[in-house]
Amino acid sequence: MEATTLKETIQRALKKLGVKQLNNGTSTGFNSFGNGEVIKSYSPVDGELIGKLTSTTKTDYEQVIENAQTAFKSWRLKPAPQRGEIVRQFGNKLRELKQPLGELVSYEMGKSLQEGLGEVQEMIDICDFAVGLSRQLHGLTMHSERPGHRMYEQYHPLGIVGIISAFNFPVAVWAWNTALAWVSGDVCIWKASEKAPLCSIACQNIIAGVLKENNLPEGISNIINGNYIVGEFMTTDKRVPLISATGSTRMGKIVGKTVGERLGKSLLELGGNNAIIVTPDADLKMTVIGAVFGAVGTAGQRCTSTRRLIIHESMYTKVKDALVAAYKQLRIGNPLDENNHVGPLIDKDAVKMYQNALTKVVEEGGKLLVEGGVLTGKGFETGCYVQPAIAEAENHFKIVQHETFAPILYLLKYTGDINNAIEIQNGVNQGLSSAIMTNNLREAELFLSQAGSDCGIANVNIGTSGAEIGGAFGGEKETGGGRESGSDAWKVYMRRQTNTINYTTELPLAQGIKFDL
Repeated sequence: MEATTLKETIQRALKKLGVKQLNNGTSTGFNSFGNGEVIKSYSPVDGELIGKLTSTTKTDYEQVIENAQTAFKSWRLKPAPQRGEIVRQFGNKLRELKQPLGELVSYEMGKSLQEGLGEVQEMIDICDFAVGLSRQLHGLTMHSERPGHRMYEQYHPLGIVGIISAFNFPVAVWAWNTALAWVSGDVCIWKASEKAPLCSIACQNIIAGVLKENNLPEGISNIINGNYIVGEFMTTDKRVPLISATGSTRMGKIVGKTVGERLGKSLLELGGNNAIIVTPDADLKMTVIGAVFGAVGTAGQRCTSTRRLIIHESMYTKVKDALVAAYKQLRIGNPLDENNHVGPLIDKDAVKMYQNALTKVVEEGGKLLVEGGVLTGKGFETGCYVQPAIAEAENHFKIVQHETFAPILYLLKYTGDINNAIEIQNGVNQGLSSAIMTNNLREAELFLSQAGSDCGIANVNIGTSGAEIGGAFGGEKETGGGRESGSDAWKVYMRRQTNTINYTTELPLAQGIKFDL
């Protein structure tokens, strides 16, 4: 795609999404408060300034909270199916604007256009899921030990849900949270990554139209802009009972501690160090496809990216040679050009981490099979494009134990049976996603058993990335333990209440206690 065509494409997308450029060059969105410092959003694709916006001050934040509290009082009283109807309309708007929003995601974040469109499709899918859920926010009934009594439990909305999202999925993770929170009766405040802020403006504009068309208060959906300091406005605020935070383990520990100290609730989706086990019974073609996409998709900047490939010694050389050959076929460049497989890293800080990791793995005794490196020349002027790398390593290397958000794949060899591979797989602090490639039923079932993978996600004959919204998404250990999206993840956005009703003229006490007056 020529530079002029790319520029025209993005300008057209911004216009369709209502992200307008004011006289001072600042992008604005519905209910977007900001009187602080200017935030500039540059594309890692070509280095161009996409737009500017102003960060949220403490005074701005207080106005956001006031709007959200006011909106919650009326929103929580609407029957859940009516709330679901608003989410349905939002999903339909996303269908109409899928192409321009996918283009903005690709351009501002750097992932391939197909991945950008796929991310918007995830938003649509979670809206569909939430619409159905709005008629299924069920509780339980149970028998009372006291005659003439009925017991049951129900769920009520929490109030304000604070969402802190990362740059790598600048729209989908917000939608995972908001769609479920909205049908649960909550209102939301979103602090998007300052590395991809215009995507949040676009999303806010879309929901703005839906709320306005239905004469609903704007405070149902809110955004705040800025760095971690703005995020701290929410994490320290008792008026925000739930904080859903996606990002690094380091960030999550800070958020978890801060929210925990005020006895709030946290939903944490943190780092991953995901592995695929390749057994002697693995299908080689499927293994290569799963490993390559898992390792280089989104330029290795997914929390579910494949970092480690644990290969049985009998298959090691064959798998290694096939991967090296496959990496030679990768096309790197402008992610909006659908002929390319890999786009840029988000910024030059990410490039430095990538370079440091390659240096460290060699220093610890590893060997680079595909050396990687920063790409230069025409089309790579931003300095954010890198060559996906493959390194032979050992699981105990410090750099292998660490999550590097970049396209680096470590090949690890195992001997013996599947139990040895599982021990290596589990031998890291993170516990998000895992997979096994095998046609051996016993190996597959063992991997999925209580003696198998200790991750929140465990797959057989598919890679570590590409989770569907129907299942709960999240991980264990230093991944944070949170669950988002499907299954019964909705319960985290609500408070549970147990109810007992006495429909007699007597007042018997539990456990047969006598208290006569």
